[in-house]
Order: sequence, then C-alpha cells, then structure tokens
Amino acid sequence: QVQLEESGGGSVQAGESLTLSCKALGDIRQSACVGWFRQPPQKEREVVAVVYISGSYIYYVDSVKGRFTASRDGDEAAVHLKMKNLKPEDTAMYYCASSEWCQGANGDWRNWGQGTQVTVFS
Repeated sequence: QVQLEESGGGSVQAGESLTLSCKALGDIRQSACVGWFRQPPQKEREVVAVVYISGSYIYYVDSVKGRFTASRDGDEAAVHLKMKNLKPEDTAMYYCASSEWCQGANGDWRNWGQGTQVTVFS
C-alpha cells in the first residue's frame, strides 16, 4: 500500500509561487493516478489536479488552469504541484491521494496524506 506525504506549503503574498510535493513511501506505480485536493476553511474539499501515472494526461480544475502545473518525478516517486500567481482564494489545506483507477478527475481516492497548509495574503 502506498503512503503519501505532502510538503511545501507556506504563507505567501498574492502573486507569489509555491511548489508542493507529494512523496510516495512505496511503489507509486501501484496507483493509476495521484490527485491533489484542497479544502478551504469552512468549505468542502475539491479536486485541484490529477496526474495519471502511466501516461501524460493531467486533469486540472478550471480555477487553476494556467496557474498550476502538476508533474510526476519518476526518480523521486513524487508528484509535484507548482502554483504560480497565487490568489487569496487558493488558501486551503492541500492534500494528495492515490487511486488504482481514474476517469477524468474521478477515482477511488485512498492513502491520503496529512496535508500541507497554503495561505495567501492579499
């Protein structure tokens, strides 16, 4: 079973950048995809991006297209989320999770990490 661990969160000013990492403790190839999710304060969790492990397809939610870039680092068994031009509305706890199957942004999301906080000040 793959364990996932997020890192890279922090507090930044609007317009700045952060890169989050989701490292797999185990063989990430057991999973079909790794998803990035976020949960703003008092709101429901939403999917941000989904990286398909054995292909090049990456799903992005509309609100982050053009600003966020997800990628997989095969050497480190990690999935990264590079976030540019951050906005206050990006403030949330960010999580990664894996699934053995994916269709678009949907999957049987398991192996959730502990999360990493991103706070964007205006």
